[in-house]
Amino acid sequence: MIHVRSLVFDYLGHRALHGVSVDIPQGTVTALVGPNGAGKSTLMRCIAGLDTPLAGTITVGGVDVQEHPREVHTKLGYLSDFFGLYQDLTVQQCLHYAAASQGIAEQHIAKRVQEVARFLNLESKLQSLSSKLSRGQRQRVAIGQAIVHMPQVLLLDEPASGLDPEARADLSALFRELQSHGMTLVVSSHILSELDEYCTHILSLRDGRVSRFASLATTATGSQGAVQALVQVQLAAPAPQLASVLAGHDVAHLDASGATLTTVYLPSGDLAARAALLATLTAAGVPVCAFQEVRASLQASYDQSGASGQAGESA
Repeated sequence: MIHVRSLVFDYLGHRALHGVSVDIPQGTVTALVGPNGAGKSTLMRCIAGLDTPLAGTITVGGVDVQEHPREVHTKLGYLSDFFGLYQDLTVQQCLHYAAASQGIAEQHIAKRVQEVARFLNLESKLQSLSSKLSRGQRQRVAIGQAIVHMPQVLLLDEPASGLDPEARADLSALFRELQSHGMTLVVSSHILSELDEYCTHILSLRDGRVSRFASLATTATGSQGAVQALVQVQLAAPAPQLASVLAGHDVAHLDASGATLTTVYLPSGDLAARAALLATLTAAGVPVCAFQEVRASLQASYDQSGASGQAGESA
């Protein structure tokens, strides 16, 4: 759905993106993660056609962003980190204005506004001024403006910033609902545990380069390049010998203190390898209290991308 090739972007005296290439499949929810200054917002703005790269190409739904930006805008919705609403307009007027600006025919706008309001649970707020809404409600209105034209792709930059826990949970449910309708989402956030609830893929940027792009399915690509299953090991007590016991394995995250879960990559579907690892751990006196195959977590994937990046730099 989104194809980025050799993308280079420069700010004055600073290169923000260094030949970024990635293919984001249709119907996925991709977590765009990385430290501050990694190039996340710049990449989103380039995909949305709001910034022009120095080099490289981007296509959305088969349409070149630089050659046909207006056509791409009909396929795409974008919500920036610092979004704004017209304070003196009602929710209905905000959505009506967004629909009209996207070229929806006047005779269809009222129906579309009602559909979006119903979908976002804003029907009771249609006549309220945007300035009178809570932070979470304003966020929903902003998302409504971004999806009122039913785009195929939705880009969201730090959408949960400033929201309370209940509003964050509502937002997560909304993103899952949007995906179920076939929408492709790219969501940037610093809160990995929150993204873990609904994301299907991880795209990690470091210093303007892609350090990892992978699926978060039960099977994942280990650091050795093979498709592997992620096995989670929980300890009942600290095990100083854990590092040496796992020395010959592909480890995504290691914590011998038992404070967090240790995750290990094993050959996908190989039950014998799983049984052998458990036997090795118990024989070495490691106090294992839980051992199971799990979906790759964003934190584990992000930690792995950091390790891969550091290895590449040292090489």
